[in-house]
Amino acid sequence: MLSKLSKDLIIEESNQCVSCGLCLPHCPTYRVLKSEADSPRGRIALMNGVASGRIPLNSRFVQHMDRCLTCRACEAICPNRVSYGQLIDEARALIANQPESAATIRKSTMRSALERLLLMQPARLDRLRRLLYFIQKRKSLQWLRKSRFVEKNRLLKFIVQLPLVKFPYAAAAKGKSAAVNFWQPVYPAQGEVRGEVALFLGCISRITDVATLNASIYVLNRLGYAVHVPLKQVCCGAIHQHSGNPEQANELARQNQSAFAKFRTVISTASGCGVQLLESRIAGDRANIMDISRFLMTAEGWEDVDIIALPQKILVHEPCSLRNVLRDHVYPYQLIARIPSVEAASLAGGNDQCCGAAGTYFIDQPEIADMLLKDKLNAVKEGAAQYLVTSNIGCAMHMANGLYEQGMNVEVLHPVTLLARQMGLKS
Repeated sequence: MLSKLSKDLIIEESNQCVSCGLCLPHCPTYRVLKSEADSPRGRIALMNGVASGRIPLNSRFVQHMDRCLTCRACEAICPNRVSYGQLIDEARALIANQPESAATIRKSTMRSALERLLLMQPARLDRLRRLLYFIQKRKSLQWLRKSRFVEKNRLLKFIVQLPLVKFPYAAAAKGKSAAVNFWQPVYPAQGEVRGEVALFLGCISRITDVATLNASIYVLNRLGYAVHVPLKQVCCGAIHQHSGNPEQANELARQNQSAFAKFRTVISTASGCGVQLLESRIAGDRANIMDISRFLMTAEGWEDVDIIALPQKILVHEPCSLRNVLRDHVYPYQLIARIPSVEAASLAGGNDQCCGAAGTYFIDQPEIADMLLKDKLNAVKEGAAQYLVTSNIGCAMHMANGLYEQGMNVEVLHPVTLLARQMGLKS
């Protein structure tokens, strides 16, 4: 059961909400559902009622909490600075701590096993890399795409639609590289040494977003920064935190604290992970946890690199975590602008609302996620560009799958990946 301290925290923080309604037009679920109970102030009122014992914790309460994307757009606009992110996490912990008889939505056995066996120990994903690559190259998953069973199961659909697995590269002399299965502990700087950083790999990203991780190492090395990859690092814990398991999230944070303890700068390539790392203080108060785009815009050494021109329009998607929490959404535009002849354009009408990915939300709440994705796809279509860049792997995969299903030939990639290509990195 929820401790009295947690209940008091919910009551105290929720009492800061004055129900002004400024958050309503910024809430994705309120916009599509038009339900007060699916708005920030409505959810806050429900949390207060449950924590104070005035209303029951029943299936309707669970439904409204589960529908929240945790995009924190409401938190960014709130005049009273209500810590909504903390409130929704506490409410979900309350739900998760109820007896089995309570009307709560439980995870499937398959999904729980995957989280326990892989996300809690993501190094195992590195060991599965070659197997998954072999299966994809043999096209063994293609026939599953048309299966009715897979179409109805969002988790299986996500697995069969994973992008082609790539491999970490081993930096060698004179800038040459070779694909390997495991990450090197350190990637030495090239040319004049200007500093050193540590790179956070993430869990799913180390399989699905190797291109971005490789690109980050490549660009940082070219600018004169040595990149350390602590091999004992684990998942950031965001999925566990937002699904009501703060104990697991805290355990992962402690492991990451140990892995990154000696580094002063920790780089994240996924904004969702970056938020969790920052708020859990994975390396203590002494470390700077920075999104890759922000770090690169403050880095030195640009005068020593050549960047090939790209006369193309690039659409820029701003992930909720980058925009609403980190407040770093200006940096991807600035990073892309380093490429000569490029035109960086905001995703018109699409950057003030969530895309619907939101961690595992697209699996848990597919109907709402698809409604939000539709708006993004329309914005991409109107943008008429060949490239769409975004700084969060979950958003990237969600939108890439949507574009694929709509038959739209738009490449979705991280801004640092596009920059690395123009600097000479061969994929």
